[in-house]
Amino acid sequence: MLLAAACWGTSGIFVRFVSVSSEITALALAFWRDLFSFVVLLAGVVLFRPGGLRVQRGDLPWLLGFGGSLGVFHVFWNLGVMLNGPAVATVQQAAMPAIVAVAAWLLWHESLTWNKILAIVLTFAGTVLVSDLDALGQAKVSLSGLLVGLGIPLTYAGWTLFGKKVREHYGPMESLAFGFGVGALALLPFQFFTPQPWPVPLVSWLWFAGLILVSTAFAFSMYAIGLGRLPASVASILAMTEIPIVAVYAYVLLDERMTADQILGAILVIGGVLLLSRRRRQAAHESEVVER
Repeated sequence: MLLAAACWGTSGIFVRFVSVSSEITALALAFWRDLFSFVVLLAGVVLFRPGGLRVQRGDLPWLLGFGGSLGVFHVFWNLGVMLNGPAVATVQQAAMPAIVAVAAWLLWHESLTWNKILAIVLTFAGTVLVSDLDALGQAKVSLSGLLVGLGIPLTYAGWTLFGKKVREHYGPMESLAFGFGVGALALLPFQFFTPQPWPVPLVSWLWFAGLILVSTAFAFSMYAIGLGRLPASVASILAMTEIPIVAVYAYVLLDERMTADQILGAILVIGGVLLLSRRRRQAAHESEVVER
């Protein structure tokens, strides 16, 4: 999960270089990102796990829900950044772990411990600080921006929960191939209302390849593997470590200085993750003692 977050954190770098080197809208980039990711993952399934393309009819609702919520999440995320700005959209996104924790508790009876609740609180508070309080204070959120902002964590939670269910019967590569395929279909209608970037300069293709291979195909594969091994509530909290990681990348690669508030926010997010890690180590130790 932490490796997935570290790779997701590079997406902002690649997106910035793609947008600077070519004229592409957020909606168009989301569609082409999903489509090319689907092609890459499908090629991997065909080469290494051709039998994985068989789908049981009873799993179709989960696969459609996974891919559809993934595609719609990208739409909400792009609209949220356009309407509210990246800082506000990031904070709105950070409500996702709480939604997943409650939904997983109600649907699958995952434990909702005080450790998880405190980790969610620390993660959310850290996200607010990392997202830059000055930018949040200057933001003006309209009613439409507020509604779109509510859709960001809901659809993020949706594809995490659906993905957890899909991973029970399918491998990470197969799950994501189906998911990104359906996601690209969900984004396709929006392409008729946004300019397309063709022809694309060669340098943009290079940055786009990094976005697909590192930030998407590999990162989502790591996340899918983690979903198969961890409770959905824990996975969703760990995914939020992407936010302080992005701040570190911006500091190292883009020479963007981190403020004291952002450093404190990163510490809070890491503290939430360590709290979960400590709880899991304790549970593993108790299980080992019982076995002995």
